[in-house]
Amino acid sequence: MTDLGEMGPMGLNALTASEAAAKLADGAITSEALVRDCLARIEAREGVVKAWAFLDPDLALAQARARDAEPRRGTLHGMPIGIKDIFDTTDMPTGHGFPPYQGKSWGVDSACVAAFRAAGMVILGKTVTTEFACPSPLQTTNPHDPVRTPGVSSSGSGAAVADFMVPLANGTQTGGSVIGPSANCGVYGYKASLDGLDRTGLRHCKKSIDTLGLMGRSVSDLILARAASVGSDPVAAASSAPRIALLRTPYWDQAEPCMQNAVEQSAAMLAEAGATVTELDLPPLFTEIEPHFAVVNGWEGCQVLAAEIRDHRAAFNAHNLERVQFVEGLSEADYVASGRALDAARAAMDDLFGNFDLFLTPSLTGEAPVGLTEVRTAVFARLWTQMYTPAVNLPLFEGPNGMPVCIQLVGRRDSEDATLANAAWADAALRAALGTVPKTVQ
Repeated sequence: MTDLGEMGPMGLNALTASEAAAKLADGAITSEALVRDCLARIEAREGVVKAWAFLDPDLALAQARARDAEPRRGTLHGMPIGIKDIFDTTDMPTGHGFPPYQGKSWGVDSACVAAFRAAGMVILGKTVTTEFACPSPLQTTNPHDPVRTPGVSSSGSGAAVADFMVPLANGTQTGGSVIGPSANCGVYGYKASLDGLDRTGLRHCKKSIDTLGLMGRSVSDLILARAASVGSDPVAAASSAPRIALLRTPYWDQAEPCMQNAVEQSAAMLAEAGATVTELDLPPLFTEIEPHFAVVNGWEGCQVLAAEIRDHRAAFNAHNLERVQFVEGLSEADYVASGRALDAARAAMDDLFGNFDLFLTPSLTGEAPVGLTEVRTAVFARLWTQMYTPAVNLPLFEGPNGMPVCIQLVGRRDSEDATLANAAWADAALRAALGTVPKTVQ
């Protein structure tokens, strides 16, 4: 992958959140110094990456000085984080990627933002999102190659973390918008179970689909950020090898050879490290439910955007207009039936996890494509959003074009801590086996 360290100032912003947290705790660095280095990186690179929807350096530094002057509140006290621009923040606007809302302040904090503040973190700024988090790209570029896509809709968060602008950022996933940008940009990403992270105060939240997530530069970063989000102690890596299913899924032929090789090599290395690895096929049920996701997503999307449809319909982008038109052809009975079909599939997925701790599968079909409007299909991520299962993106490989190629580890629904602990074990085992990361796969 491109050496981003050669593309602008690299100081404390190069630290992972885990590394920076340790230095903040023992007084080796200050929050103000860390935030200043993040801001210097942003100043040097934002013109290319375009990851930020709102940034006020004076506000960020004022927060950092306040954190330095008070007793520590938690492990991530003084740590800067980027907030996807669909979460409300009391002191910043929330534009939702929607032209009529640019610069609009809502005067409250979403629950996740309030939790970060309570943990003593610095809300650095708001990262770029697409219009109401839909899969239609905006201006953000991939930090490794600006002619390639960073993904959607948490594109700003993924790009900002990958470019060393901020150690941590949050996001949301309806189809693949945490795992996708994480994989395209080559960072660690965690998509929670449906209620694995508090969705309270997420404006326009589709209750049956939308899920929160986090991005960092190590599994440990994700563990610390989750602990801050929920007010718990961080979990340790699993002490014993997990039971892993190698799950190619029915979409395996859509994966590029480099992605197939990354997954299969990972399975072999994990088995060599002591994990029990078994090949598993998905029953047809899990492809048959695809149309039901579109119904539930569209129906609930139009419900939560009812005021915008009424007042600003002409301002919608083509994707959102198409969704409105699709839902106008549905009935409530269609929505209820699709919801029941997805519930039945979730119960079947719970049964599949009976003998496994993790599923190993691709994150995306391959490397980030050329073109900011080109988006990799979310076939390897969307199912896990529908099934309410936590998922972790591991950025350990690169493809023939030098772009990230990432694997995905999926856990049983509502097993947040166990999934992250098992992912930490797997990541350590793979790094030990690989030696040099990222490893090139063809």
